[in-house]
Amino acid sequence: MKAFIPAKRVKVKNIKITEGFWGDIQNVIIKEAIPYQEKILKDEVAGAEKSHAIENFKIAAGISNGEFYGTVFQDSDVSKWIEGVAYSLSVKSDPELEERTDKIISYIKAAQQEDGYLNTYFIIKEPEHKWQNLQEGHELYCAGHLFEAAAAYYEETGKRELLDVAIRLADHIDRRFGDDKISGIPGHPEVEIGLMKLYFITGNEKYKKLASYFVEQRGQDPDFFMKEKQNRGWTLFHMDPYDRENAQCHKPVREQDEAVGHCVRAVYLYTAMAGLAMETEDVTLYEACKKLWNNIVRKKMYITGGIGSTARGEAFTQAYDLPNDTAYAETCASVAMVMFAKQMLDLDPDASYADIMERELYNGVMGGMQLDGKGFFYVNPLETVRGISGEHFGFEHVLTRRPKWYACACCPPNLVRLFMSVGKYIWTEKKEIIYSHLFISQTAELEKAKIQVDSKLPWDGDVTFKIASKTEEKWTLAVRIPEYAEGFQVICNGEEVNYKSTISKGYIYLERNWGEDILEIHFGLNIKKVYANPQVRADAGCVAFIRGPIVYCFEQADQRESLHKYRIPKDVQAETMVCKEGILKDLVLLKVSGMCLEESDDLYMTQMPQASNVLLTAIPYFSWGNRAKGDMRVWMPEK
Repeated sequence: MKAFIPAKRVKVKNIKITEGFWGDIQNVIIKEAIPYQEKILKDEVAGAEKSHAIENFKIAAGISNGEFYGTVFQDSDVSKWIEGVAYSLSVKSDPELEERTDKIISYIKAAQQEDGYLNTYFIIKEPEHKWQNLQEGHELYCAGHLFEAAAAYYEETGKRELLDVAIRLADHIDRRFGDDKISGIPGHPEVEIGLMKLYFITGNEKYKKLASYFVEQRGQDPDFFMKEKQNRGWTLFHMDPYDRENAQCHKPVREQDEAVGHCVRAVYLYTAMAGLAMETEDVTLYEACKKLWNNIVRKKMYITGGIGSTARGEAFTQAYDLPNDTAYAETCASVAMVMFAKQMLDLDPDASYADIMERELYNGVMGGMQLDGKGFFYVNPLETVRGISGEHFGFEHVLTRRPKWYACACCPPNLVRLFMSVGKYIWTEKKEIIYSHLFISQTAELEKAKIQVDSKLPWDGDVTFKIASKTEEKWTLAVRIPEYAEGFQVICNGEEVNYKSTISKGYIYLERNWGEDILEIHFGLNIKKVYANPQVRADAGCVAFIRGPIVYCFEQADQRESLHKYRIPKDVQAETMVCKEGILKDLVLLKVSGMCLEESDDLYMTQMPQASNVLLTAIPYFSWGNRAKGDMRVWMPEK
């Protein structure tokens, strides 16, 4: 592979999403989710799980009295929320929210110790145990999220109080860990990503060097966590140090070729690896990332983009082991896949990465939030059964309704920060090329051009680019052809463009002296039936439906009977309709011909049950669980 062409960083504040599908989502985040989560973090929502996260900082600072409450990584909830606020302030000014956030930042600053150390669990509860339990303690994980929040808040608001806190903490970590210092790796990767964000903001090479150290050190001693536990003689929550794969320390990163263990930890690590590969032009690190990516998307990923097929360890299992009714598919894992995809796109613009990134955004991630922004899924199953899911042994983690909050609340603020920063995932700008990855209505201030995009996705395949070039020199606009596109038409300034000779890795490359130009893209969105690889035993004999980037599911609220009684005929007829009322108003639904098996008093029979013809309704997967309780299925048996 040739040397990587550096990608320019696209700042969130330079991408203004104001309308369309994503404009509506961001409005929900700004008006509902962010203030709701602020109240949660301040323990002001009745009936929700207690957070205490902000109060922990006040106790650590000596502002309040009390005991630490929550998980050992409770600090990270606040950091992710602040990062989401930073991006929201770029979309819509809110002086009162900014003032309240500044106040919270002042508590964080006050809690920081003289040497730069900052973690409320260990400051309040176990100060004698700082840095002794890297596997379980999450000190580096919390630091990483603080670094990301600090970089975002500075870049979007210009305020550096939190950035100065982050720098002091990063310098503290740098003095402790590294070559010729104390050896160590984070139990939960994340600090590597945060350190790279600090490096981009400050230009300080030592942060990149430290991020590289944590990545390169992983797997050099597969028994690191086992030795650590033997030395400390105490535990926080009894993680197994012998499970090297769950901690991704079983091999050095360049030797890893299969995604194993805890999904979020794994993909945060892979994201950091890909980012470092770009910054250091390390082809071998990229090749490792590519093997891991391919292993996930070709053998271990649900059709919704979800990853993690078991609740035990929140982990990957074997290839093709993708049960629907006990799926884990954590929302944070889909967020991580979006991050990983964008890093891979920046390294190697290949539409297959963008296709997965888009699928994650509209399905795996979007399904994690209630439509009103006030409820959240941690686990995203592809099948639920009323009376079983969330109740019976082995199904306790599979909920049928989004709770208000969680004792372990990593996912809700992760959604907020991703949705409010989605603008930076739309584009990659390299030396002479602007890559358009996602079709989202917005105005982008890029180095070579100002581009206004009007998109009707995900419901319609018409996209218009209004381009105002900032240079008289030639440059190239590369537009992705989605994997689901049925036919593709390109029109520039009213004239159809023969683009076929310019296609490479799923992108149309349009080179010209751009000025004030209008580019129109038209592609069809047909309903498609999807079948799983025969090795996926859970989906054998079943069919699923997609249209554009949207995966559909069937919910009992739209059908008369329990979903297990229905079958989809091989010659199925399906058509679209727009929902006219209710919580699903304006969403495109599918009407699908089906059959309903008739009931019998007998438990077993020697003849196939009779079936009657019915018309079924399928809804976007992200919208399930917002109405009456009942069954849900993505994969339906075919007859």
